[in-house]
Amino acid sequence: MSAVKNVIKDNYNMMLLKDYLREQIKEAGFSHAEISKTPTGTRVSLHVTRPGIVIGRKGVGIRELTEKLASDFELKNPQISVVEIDKPELSPSVMCNRMAAHLERGTAFRRATMWTLQQIMNNGAMGVQITISGKLRGDRSAFEKHTAGILPRAGHHADVIVAEDIAHVKTAMGLIGIRIRIARKEKFVPEFELKTSKAKKHQVKDELTGKMRDETAAEKKARTESEQIAMEEEKIKEMELLDDEEENLK
Repeated sequence: MSAVKNVIKDNYNMMLLKDYLREQIKEAGFSHAEISKTPTGTRVSLHVTRPGIVIGRKGVGIRELTEKLASDFELKNPQISVVEIDKPELSPSVMCNRMAAHLERGTAFRRATMWTLQQIMNNGAMGVQITISGKLRGDRSAFEKHTAGILPRAGHHADVIVAEDIAHVKTAMGLIGIRIRIARKEKFVPEFELKTSKAKKHQVKDELTGKMRDETAAEKKARTESEQIAMEEEKIKEMELLDDEEENLK
């Protein structure tokens, strides 16, 4: 078998595995799985909201899942670890499953969409976009898109801080697709950071003692335009320009 066919087969198996885990451990709040091959076997990290449901009583659940992955999906010596998600509301997969469950229970699609949107934003998301499509109101297919906050659409930030997932749900009207994109604040790295510098107090020489002291409010106020220009000229010299910083870095 060629290398291209091996890649296609692996991706297809990963898709089947993800669909199986999404359905099998749905009650545990499945988010995503990280699979990596090691010399001793295959390491599988399951990110869920309720790890106890996956592990089961006395580890029965995780043993059954290990046997299932080894037999049906041909994973060599699978070693499963369960990781708990800190904020499930910021996981697109979890929120897709929750919204799909609301639609299955008969909740109006727009009400379910706005509730999901509000829950995501209330838990500290930078931005969110929910797209729902299918037979929403009648026989004709339609779609609606709801957005809140700031959500990068393209570029480096969109690749780094935006996560998305898709879910499908069968209703009495037909098949409905849900797509949720979430931008997380903690993954955002600013390109530059503005540093606030403390204002320097201007020192003047005391005529009586001859020592340097802070300038008073009356002395700060210029009596003539010439004095004002002279004062501004001194402040201009004290400014730190970008050109000076570049020279210092060289």
